[in-house]
Amino acid sequence: MVNRRRGEVPLELGGRRYTLCLTLGALADLEDSLRAGDLAGLAGRFGTGHPRTGDLIALLGAALRGGGHALSDEEVGRLPIGGGMGALVVALGEVLEAAFGAGPPENPPVPRGEESRA
Repeated sequence: MVNRRRGEVPLELGGRRYTLCLTLGALADLEDSLRAGDLAGLAGRFGTGHPRTGDLIALLGAALRGGGHALSDEEVGRLPIGGGMGALVVALGEVLEAAFGAGPPENPPVPRGEESRA
């Protein structure tokens, strides 16, 4: 069973349930494998909305390894996508959101001294 508070996301591939999670180690491996430079480069690479298939394999591999599954990217590339690309992209989006956050809060705090302008 996945723990959403830890950033874990479930995904079924080839009739087997997996847990995806981007740990610090998984993010470091992903930075290296994609030559992203840093976390901002990594976030920017996936923030375009137009990922390459190789990027998806690298992300899925890192998230699977972070979730406790010892699979190489080569093995990940051979996994059948039972739910289609849509289910895979949704799960990867959820794991990225868990790692990088969902953006600014709906009601961000007002900086001190600007309360009267809000």
